[in-house]
Amino acid sequence: MKINVKAPAKINLSLDALYKRKDNYHELEMVMTTIDLADRLQLVLLEKDVIKLDVKAHFIPDDRRNLVYQAAALLKERFSVKQGVAITLDKSIPVAAGLAGGSSDAAAALKGLNQLWDLKLTLEELADLGAELGSDIPFCLYGGTALATGRGEIIEPLPMMPNCWIVLAKPSISVSTPGVYRDLRVGEVDHPNTAGMVQAVRDGSFEGICDNIGNVLETVTLAKHPEVKRIKEKMLEFGADTALMSGSGPTVFALVKQYSRAKRVYNGLRGFCEEVYLVRPWQEEK
Repeated sequence: MKINVKAPAKINLSLDALYKRKDNYHELEMVMTTIDLADRLQLVLLEKDVIKLDVKAHFIPDDRRNLVYQAAALLKERFSVKQGVAITLDKSIPVAAGLAGGSSDAAAALKGLNQLWDLKLTLEELADLGAELGSDIPFCLYGGTALATGRGEIIEPLPMMPNCWIVLAKPSISVSTPGVYRDLRVGEVDHPNTAGMVQAVRDGSFEGICDNIGNVLETVTLAKHPEVKRIKEKMLEFGADTALMSGSGPTVFALVKQYSRAKRVYNGLRGFCEEVYLVRPWQEEK
């Protein structure tokens, strides 16, 4: 038996950290949406009780350090699965980019293995398991557009965001997410209007989304990495309706209503950045 699963990237339309919790995580409010830049997983059932992972990308581990491997191991252990799996992971999402590539891969693995091993788990049960591995995994399991709270694991689905064009640009630097949160001063920054963003998504208002877009982590990453700030400025200069850093960075995305202008932003950025993508909001395949 063989199953193919797509793992789409996500962007943060809004990311706010409210306060530091007793468990050392931040209490978050985020509006996230999946986009049509996706990794692909192929899962093949094995009778032998083993997990084999083949990653078609450089510098990504194919052992227990990989979230896909951890997802398979968690299901095997929790539900005493005696069958095995061979997983091939084809990467298209940039690594360590603030786009939840690893989390989305793990979410896709949980979905695919639930089917492959006939575990009959609900989406809610899979999300609870995913939260044990990473805070972004529950959102990636639900996909679409959603409000995520808590550490990011409490998901409230929202309507799909209005159709538009999304230009992504990832500079060739890496950003430490724990480091960004460590340097964040939640009492000293302007906080995005999460309620306004949620309402804009519910209203299907592209203009409302642009008006309420915001990411509190920009205060840290843009100060440390001027090239991220420069990409954001260039996006607006080339005609983006709005631009924002996704997650803790370093990827910046532009939202653009018109294709001709999105193409101009895309072409302009290719002079400044090697990794540039022109995509749309994710549409679930029927």
